Amino acid sequence: MAATPPVCDFDWKAPDFTLLGTDGQNHSLSALAGEAGTLVMFICNHCPYVLAVLDRILRDARDLQALGVGVVAICSNDAESYPADSFEKMKAMATEQAFPFPYLHDEDQSVARAYGAACTPDFFGFNGAMELQYRGRLDASRNIAGPADLRRDLFEAMKQVAETGRGPSDQIPSMGCSIKWKAA
Repeated sequence: MAATPPVCDFDWKAPDFTLLGTDGQNHSLSALAGEAGTLVMFICNHCPYVLAVLDRILRDARDLQALGVGVVAICSNDAESYPADSFEKMKAMATEQAFPFPYLHDEDQSVARAYGAACTPDFFGFNGAMELQYRGRLDASRNIAGPADLRRDLFEAMKQVAETGRGPSDQIPSMGCSIKWKAA
């Protein structure tokens, strides 16, 4: 089922976290933060919205890292109900796709809850002070990649954040599969 996150809550402070990465190391947000900003992405292995644009996510992550933006991806889905999102499958995807950023496992879903993550992909772009400046889409693609020349909404917004500390006032929310929450 498709889900859409709420609009950007400007200046909302990023909750810190420490999660296990597919590299076997624990990673904290404070250690991953970039001098020019930080992008926290909620993604997963099975979502067609993520898979359709994964190459673009990787491209934009590399380009943003070159601008001094820290990048991290988190999978928070219930792996018991969605085995494709298991930690072992996460490790395989990160290796096969040569992720240029840590891919972290939010097994208890506490980080997704703290962030109010709604879907995959869900992008949280913070400035150097860890204040939210972007909560929008990657580009106009949906569950099928759009044309290669689509405006790079995420990249352009985070480039602006890196340069000015502020995100664009007009943002189009991301759309994707809902976070797969564990039964309460």
